[in-house]
Amino acid sequence: MSRFLRKQIIIKTPAEIAQMREAGAIAARALRIAGEAVEPSISTLEIDAIAESVIREAGAVPTFLGYQGFPNSICASINSEIVHGIPSKTVKLGFGDIFTIDVGATYQGWIGDTANTFPVGDIDDQSQRLIDVTRKALYAGIEQCVPGNRLGHVSKAIGKVGRDAGLGIIQVLCGHGVGKSMHEEPNVPNEFDHRLGMGPELKPGMVIAIEPMFTLGTDKTAMRSDGWTYITADGSRAAQIEHTVAITEEAPLILTKE
Repeated sequence: MSRFLRKQIIIKTPAEIAQMREAGAIAARALRIAGEAVEPSISTLEIDAIAESVIREAGAVPTFLGYQGFPNSICASINSEIVHGIPSKTVKLGFGDIFTIDVGATYQGWIGDTANTFPVGDIDDQSQRLIDVTRKALYAGIEQCVPGNRLGHVSKAIGKVGRDAGLGIIQVLCGHGVGKSMHEEPNVPNEFDHRLGMGPELKPGMVIAIEPMFTLGTDKTAMRSDGWTYITADGSRAAQIEHTVAITEEAPLILTKE
């Protein structure tokens, strides 16, 4: 039996998905406005404050703040930092950096989770390609989110885009189910693993956060001393782009859009 099937996947009703769409729109707005503030010399803590303000003004709360002890409202990851970077008033963006903002908003108990990697001023061609391919992989995965497919189809689509582009595919981190909890079943790998099999069938009412994480080098990771921030083992740049997606009878529904 596939390891995907160890725990129950929570199916959402159409009404619950509509509520999740509200949470997703708030997260998307926070991500957009925080992203618009990205520029050389701004601190990552300033961007964190911007995102938190947008979330709270909408009557929601930052999902990440206090989650398992995380100290801030966004994850702020620069260059070789893959995910879970901690915002800081002393860490400022530099011209040519790439900067990932990962943000969650909880509204009326439901969670929207989304991320994007932004250029800081003009960036080199390889960094732009990394961002573009990561986004392409996200949407390739989303296209597979139709009833009757299996979770492995999503992972295969994401991984193929990364492999074809010659990028490193982070496999120790993955997407996940989302709903009233930040991390629900199932895990959503960014590369197909034959040991796991094709995984569960995708059914209407399933909601997953899909988040490709690609690098310009290795797929190996290391951890900073803060115990949160994953970095590439070889110092190469990384990108992460994420949407929360509902499987419906009609078509994949991206919930983290304004």
